[in-house]
Amino acid sequence: MKKKKFISTAKDVINLEIKALQDLKKKINSSFTQAVKSIANCQSKVILCGVGKSGLIASKIAATLSSVGTPSFSLSAGDSSHGDLGSISKKDILILISYSGQTEELKNIIKYANRNKILLIGIVSKKDSILYKASDIKLLIPQTKEAGGIVPTSSTTAQLAIGDALAISAMQYKKFDKMDFKKLHPSGSLGAQLKTAEDLMLNGKKIPFVSEKLKMREAIKILSEKQLGILIVRNKLKKTVGIITDGQIRRFNQKNSNLHSKTAKDIMTKKPVSVDKNILAAKALLIMNNKKITSLCIHKNNDKNKTIGVLHIHNILQSNVS
Repeated sequence: MKKKKFISTAKDVINLEIKALQDLKKKINSSFTQAVKSIANCQSKVILCGVGKSGLIASKIAATLSSVGTPSFSLSAGDSSHGDLGSISKKDILILISYSGQTEELKNIIKYANRNKILLIGIVSKKDSILYKASDIKLLIPQTKEAGGIVPTSSTTAQLAIGDALAISAMQYKKFDKMDFKKLHPSGSLGAQLKTAEDLMLNGKKIPFVSEKLKMREAIKILSEKQLGILIVRNKLKKTVGIITDGQIRRFNQKNSNLHSKTAKDIMTKKPVSVDKNILAAKALLIMNNKKITSLCIHKNNDKNKTIGVLHIHNILQSNVS
């Protein structure tokens, strides 16, 4: 086959799938809204099932739903008739995907769902099918022309698209935001970019606190012990009043001979930069770069005078945040 023929075939396939999606848009109606609310309000699991290529689509939709806060898994249509129906409870929602709605392997699942009053959402293309008639919520997708005439392509594209639409709509209905998303995606570059200052900060005994009245002779010992290159200075009320960096100490020592007799209050920089614990680590890094500093104090509830943690630039860079 000539190269130009391959290109023509590729464009034909894509055009057929585009048409399937355009036709799908026209069929989105109140049943879709009903399905979204049911999925979002589900107090148990959402179980998806299909046969063949539709089964693969079911697995992908289940993964997408789970990733945005709706516990879901896909069920093997073949195994369901050999014991796996036991994994479906009455509080679950069952989504069956089938182009024809007549697939033999789905019939036992449909009967089980109807018999046990399990909410059944059918994603199907034919109104005269068993699946369409048996579904509590009917999501009709267009009857399409498949690429090559026989291979499930346009139909599975439509199935995938409506699954994505259900997942994103349910996510928005539940007000599932980027911070919720971060909890379910702790690894990878996306998870790294969603880390907050609280995720990476040092807290508790790792914070290099010193009293403002402490002599620098003792303060330097704490600086060496904590190995952060900074000291957080507090007053008698445990309020943060300043910060001392190892750079400040070196510069003071170069010009003065009485460093050890000074107190932390004499050396410190007042009002250190402090950010809320929920700030994204990427934004904290930007603040550090702009202010040419390597550490930030961390507070919560707008109380900048109460330091609950320290975020060092190394903590951010080691977490692949950029």
